[in-house]
Amino acid sequence: MAVQSYPRSQQRTGRLERREALTFYLCISPWLLGLLLFVLGPMVASLIISFTQWDLLSPARFVGLQNYQKMFNGDPLIWQSLRVTVVYTSVYVPMEMVGGLILALLMNQRLRLFGLFRTVCYLPSVLPGVAFVIVWMWILHPDVGLLNTLLSWVGIQGPRWLADPRWALPALLMMSLWGLGRSMVIYLAGLQSIPQYLYEAAAIDGASGWQSFWKITLPMLSPTVFFNLVLSVISTFQTFTSAFIATDGGPLDATLFYVLYLFRQAFQYFNVGYASAMAWVLFGIIFALTLLIVRSSDRWVYYEGERR
Repeated sequence: MAVQSYPRSQQRTGRLERREALTFYLCISPWLLGLLLFVLGPMVASLIISFTQWDLLSPARFVGLQNYQKMFNGDPLIWQSLRVTVVYTSVYVPMEMVGGLILALLMNQRLRLFGLFRTVCYLPSVLPGVAFVIVWMWILHPDVGLLNTLLSWVGIQGPRWLADPRWALPALLMMSLWGLGRSMVIYLAGLQSIPQYLYEAAAIDGASGWQSFWKITLPMLSPTVFFNLVLSVISTFQTFTSAFIATDGGPLDATLFYVLYLFRQAFQYFNVGYASAMAWVLFGIIFALTLLIVRSSDRWVYYEGERR
């Protein structure tokens, strides 16, 4: 029987492909190790812990679905924290989407000093969260704060923003608008990627600026809107820093966000199993909302070159 032999060029190609594959896996191995050790590993561990009762000091005790049953049947603060988080998300996400787009449209003008204005608008979103919350606590101080001082100049008695249950959540919403620069920059990138010939063709056809916005800008910007919407929903459901520093969930649990209550259960009450169950419920809520947005995107997100 004749033995089939392969040309040396094919053998060299095979060795080169194996070497490239080995180099590839060696290069991504730090990322893979980080994913396994710091993401997937803790996620699996928290899922297991969610079925236990554990206070970090004594050995964990398996309790089955008891933590989940307690959440839905015996803990009224769970529903309060969910209500606060949902209300906050329902108000903040539209404000961020619309406000970021308006800022991006303004900053997209080709005028002098607009580069400086873009930097000024974006800078607050990269400042440390603790720093800007402390600044806003001074602005919203009921006696010496900047906002109430300005209101007093026009004869208006400002409320006790962070100490009044009726005004605490609106105050945090006002505070959160400080970070509109993040969505503005993403919108700005999307606006600058829209081909100018579309606007030129629309102008030749006699389209007004408003018609160009509805028929060109919004459809071409819809992938960017989709991206910002997903990011905004995910980040808003994980709101923690502003409430933890400014109000600590008060007054009267008016700003008790879900993640803040999760933090209390884990690191103040040492109910680690219960906190892990809360984390997985939050994961389920965010996953369901993200999936809903992704599934609905076929109806309103337009990609250039896509056929429908």
